[in-house]
Amino acid sequence: MLSKIIVAWSLMSLSVAIHASGISSALNWLRRHAVPAVRFLPWTWVFICVAGWIVLFHLIEITVWALFFVWKQAMPDLASALYFSAVTYTTTGYGDLVLPAEWRLVGAVEALTGILMCGWSTGFFFAVVSRMLHPTELDGADKKHTHL
Repeated sequence: MLSKIIVAWSLMSLSVAIHASGISSALNWLRRHAVPAVRFLPWTWVFICVAGWIVLFHLIEITVWALFFVWKQAMPDLASALYFSAVTYTTTGYGDLVLPAEWRLVGAVEALTGILMCGWSTGFFFAVVSRMLHPTELDGADKKHTHL
């Protein structure tokens, strides 16, 4: 059981690293692309880009978990593993595919990781909206080394 917890922790750590990379790159992109305050079309485009970028990184994280399950033969094929991981990571949990008993704890940690990463993404999205509504406040805070 301890070995499965270590495996789950390692996959969670990899997900966090991937997510941190995605959020950091989105932050850098946002800092390079100044958008006029509260203008519908430019900000809509920013939201579309940020949402697409965040979803891409979630899909990469889901794929890492899926590849692990295929590698360990806990899922019959990549398509099933991707579906299972997406349903688990998002905590949809249909239950039509289940892991073998020895890997179920790892699946539960995937769900917890998905909750955390989705919460992080939500917080980041909120920060982007805050930047739209209060650009000078955040720009001033950024100069004081409290980053978005």
